[in-house]
Amino acid sequence: MKCPLCSLGDSKVVDSRSGHGVHTIRRRRECLRCMHRFTTFENIDLTMQVKKRDGRYENFSIEKLIAGIDAAALHTRISHDRVRKVASEIVVELLRKQLREIEAMQLGEIVMRYLKSLDVIAYIRFACVYRRFKDMDELIDAIQDATPVAIETQPKVLEG
Repeated sequence: MKCPLCSLGDSKVVDSRSGHGVHTIRRRRECLRCMHRFTTFENIDLTMQVKKRDGRYENFSIEKLIAGIDAAALHTRISHDRVRKVASEIVVELLRKQLREIEAMQLGEIVMRYLKSLDVIAYIRFACVYRRFKDMDELIDAIQDATPVAIETQPKVLEG
């Protein structure tokens, strides 16, 4: 690791701790020449391919995963820190499965499983985009699946 001040390629690790989530390590380093201290972050390389619906392959990106969960969680009680934690939990689950590739639909189902336990609105938002509902019945089915109390699909007629 090069020192940002003197560019020496030799430094010692002064302190290590976990960074943002379980897949990142934060290290404090000290240059052996100028004694300047600086921080580095090391990420576990999750070399996995995501097979998209159209057949293309894309490298798995935790940043993209966080952005998708963040969009679904917008204006809900789920904080950005919680979104990052959920993304880290999903990465750990994927690492445990030791997959080289995953279909986008499988990844979406994993995300929806986590969101369903956190916030119904975030779950429904994500499901709307991911499952591409074709009609209102599919949306109502997803809402009923996400909520413990069944929702009536027929409006009540008030007698007067």
